[in-house]
Amino acid sequence: MINLTKLNGETFTLNALMVEQIQSHPDTTITLVNGKKMVVNESESEVKRLTTVYFQQIGLYGSVRETGVNDE
Repeated sequence: MINLTKLNGETFTLNALMVEQIQSHPDTTITLVNGKKMVVNESESEVKRLTTVYFQQIGLYGSVRETGVNDE
């Protein structure tokens, strides 16, 4: 879970596993896997950083290898 801020200053917690896409145009807009969109104060790079930190904390980041990698 990551803590974010709505444009009105209200804070909320988002399940980072639900994030499908993050865009900046110019406000940071997060599209969830269910199609819902959320606009937040944080920059796109900050949302990415928070998401990566969360994935590391729960053991998901770095556990998936890219396809085509050979262990020889």
